[in-house]
Amino acid sequence: MKNYSLFLSRVLLLAGSVAFPHIWHTFAQAECLDDIRKSGVLTAGNALLGARPSLWQEQDGTYRGIDADLLQEITKRLGIPRWQFIITEWTTLIPGLKVGRWDIVLSDQTITEERMFYGHITYSHPYFLLYDRIIVLGNSPFHTVADLKNATLGSVLGTTDSLMAHSLVDKGLAAKVSDFNTFGDPFVALRNGQIDAIVVDQATLKAQKEHFVDLRTLGPPIFYDAKPAWKEAQAKASYKLGSEGIVVRANCPRLLHEINRAMDSMKQDGTIRTILKRYHVWEELEDNLTQNEQAE
Repeated sequence: MKNYSLFLSRVLLLAGSVAFPHIWHTFAQAECLDDIRKSGVLTAGNALLGARPSLWQEQDGTYRGIDADLLQEITKRLGIPRWQFIITEWTTLIPGLKVGRWDIVLSDQTITEERMFYGHITYSHPYFLLYDRIIVLGNSPFHTVADLKNATLGSVLGTTDSLMAHSLVDKGLAAKVSDFNTFGDPFVALRNGQIDAIVVDQATLKAQKEHFVDLRTLGPPIFYDAKPAWKEAQAKASYKLGSEGIVVRANCPRLLHEINRAMDSMKQDGTIRTILKRYHVWEELEDNLTQNEQAE
């Protein structure tokens, strides 16, 4: 009888979603934010890739970094008592979000139209703009980008940095790419002679300089370029490509709206700037992360 009742309830729920789609949509909107407030904790998936200053864990178990400060402030502005990171693999961040293992993803996720289209996810307003640098050891024989023609580049699997590295190979500017699982791994590989250069963002470089002092960059900063198939869509986007945002399930518009309100207020009162300055990654361009702002 219990199984039959469960089966019947599921049938009725499915029927209701078909017969009354507007009711189901309203329920989906209310469910995410209301459930979070009832639980009293906002959970965030994070890959903890060793990407200082984004997020790291101290010996006592506490988290520090840009992500921790952002999550703490957003949670407070949403009126939720507690926040919690749930550490997982990078490749499970979005699948875990979509099945409800965590409420949001806050883990250096670069906003792209492609990710939103194929992942059926949404992003918050941006809080940080990344660009890439090509990094070599101080005694490297490479002195210009043109010298990398036969070089092996290192980057991080599944990141926009990796896409940039592969695009450099596609353009004939390097020979091949080795992708690693964390942001620290390419630097170890560079030191060990397994690769010739690294392609990662400016924040990762700044953090890794604490551990690898003999590093230098080749060429100017490299701003992200959209894939050919997505150039038109990216040109119409409101944000600059390379911007990071918080990932929210597509069926949680109220949660996204409240997070955006919190993000906007943090930008207006200078909180985001203060956080970035705290970790020495603020630049003037970080105050203008949308296309509209860029044009002003």
